[in-house]
Amino acid sequence: MPVAAIDQGTTSTRALVVDDAGESRIARVMEHRQRYPQPGWVEHDPEQLIGHIRQCIDACGEVSALGIDNQGESCLAWDAHSGEAVSPVITWQDNRTAQAIDRLRRDGAQELVSERAGVPLDSYFSASKLAWIAAQIPAARALQRRGKLRLGTTDAFFVERLTGHFVTDLTTASRTSLLNLQSGQWDPDLCDLFGVPVEALPEIVPTTGDFGVIEQRGQSIPLTASVVDQQASLYGHGCRAPGDAKITFGTGAFALALSGTRPLRAPQQGLAPTAAWQLAGQAPVYALEGGVYCAGAAINWARSLRLFQAFEQIGGFSRPSAIARDLVFVPALTGLACPHWDSRAGGLWLGLSLDTQAPDLMQSILEGIAFRAAEVVAAMHRVTPLADTLSIDGGVSANPYFCQFLANVLGRRVAVQPLAELTALGTAQLAGAPPPPDKAPGKCYEPVEDMAHHLERFAQAVERSTRWLR
Repeated sequence: MPVAAIDQGTTSTRALVVDDAGESRIARVMEHRQRYPQPGWVEHDPEQLIGHIRQCIDACGEVSALGIDNQGESCLAWDAHSGEAVSPVITWQDNRTAQAIDRLRRDGAQELVSERAGVPLDSYFSASKLAWIAAQIPAARALQRRGKLRLGTTDAFFVERLTGHFVTDLTTASRTSLLNLQSGQWDPDLCDLFGVPVEALPEIVPTTGDFGVIEQRGQSIPLTASVVDQQASLYGHGCRAPGDAKITFGTGAFALALSGTRPLRAPQQGLAPTAAWQLAGQAPVYALEGGVYCAGAAINWARSLRLFQAFEQIGGFSRPSAIARDLVFVPALTGLACPHWDSRAGGLWLGLSLDTQAPDLMQSILEGIAFRAAEVVAAMHRVTPLADTLSIDGGVSANPYFCQFLANVLGRRVAVQPLAELTALGTAQLAGAPPPPDKAPGKCYEPVEDMAHHLERFAQAVERSTRWLR
């Protein structure tokens, strides 16, 4: 029988069904609302998300098992008795806790967070958002007083609503800043540091196994995998050996490189060790992670400003590269992640002039995303040797200009994966689906121009964008 995957992402929820031959089909895609109640705040409606998940499950038909992937750092609070959400989903893009993070940094908390959790002290991760919910949402405070508060990332909410199991998997727990990487359990000192009640957090379990049964429309569907979306994508890319790496260019751009069976710490490079997956009955596998907050989001933002209308318009340009003409864009529209970790950085253009036109701006946006990805890959390669070919996917990977420029900036081959739904595919494989049949390889881009001298120019622009916002 087929196996299904639910890919619950930043902008949409989609269902993928994989048959016994490994052939896959998208059963349904549902977009959800993005809410921006204040500058720097980004929220989702949890009831809308769980509703869309259930509708996507309905669209899958009869299946033998199901896996679900989640947004990673997005989190919320809910009632242990009723299952009702009492807060919005505060997404990974949200930086409302930037001032709280600054206070912790001034108090010297970075050392403890790096030592125990292995991640930078940043509002990107879930801990400070969970603490904000526990302190600022009256309903959450009331539930905590009665011992009925649930706090967690979205996966724990989804799984408990679907099956009654209050759990989170190791990959998602590693995105919170609350996991002790050595023990694989919540760290009481980190929970105290951030102000997160440890008793309100879910149990940590492997990525695959028994997550309970979803009873829906006469079906009893075993939920057999739960995982962070980017780790699911890593699995879907076929990365299995240390040094295998991928970048998914979606809303953000997220690079992961497998590092082996022990977490590899690289705070000096701004990289975060993270659990890649833990198969039932096996030891965890770890990866290094580095992110670019704005990739596709920057392009969609530019489209909303009417800098272009159709994506075909930005697949190639008649003029030399924007950077060669001293036009630079830093895509820090929601701050800078790896290797800078500056939530107060601001997006900027440098080199504008009276003859700058909309195509020039779009060219510089694509180049800025590629430059930021190159910063992350360079940081990874300094820590652990990467394979010669970098595998990429996601919406931006369909842009020929971007892919060739990325290969030039990286100085290495870039392979665009031919399958479009690698995140959902990886989730389905973790849930028990067979691998896909051999397909024609995707397009590969070889570097054709040395861009090393432009990297320093881009670094100067990044420096000007840092610590800009109050």
